[in-house]
Amino acid sequence: MFEDFFYERLVKLRMNKGVSQREMSLSMGQSEGYITKIESKVSLPSMTAFFYICEYLGIHPKDFFNDQIQYPEIIRIINDNLMKMDKEQLIHIDAVIKDIVK
Repeated sequence: MFEDFFYERLVKLRMNKGVSQREMSLSMGQSEGYITKIESKVSLPSMTAFFYICEYLGIHPKDFFNDQIQYPEIIRIINDNLMKMDKEQLIHIDAVIKDIVK
């Protein structure tokens, strides 16, 4: 079910970031049990709160729903840097990536 995906994805992304439920809640300006309530399926965040969650996690909202991306925050940072490169640099990076993943 979609709701289960949402809860499980939030847990995974928060744990990848290495923060506790309490720490994330307080960093977002919420009560200390806010993320606990969401992850324990007591409540769902509002759309605005969802955007704040994504911002806190350092990801785009669309990446939240793509469970094929295991570390979206790192992918976003890499992508931001790739956007600054010229064609020759990108070709070199592509060659390095191909060498690593083979």
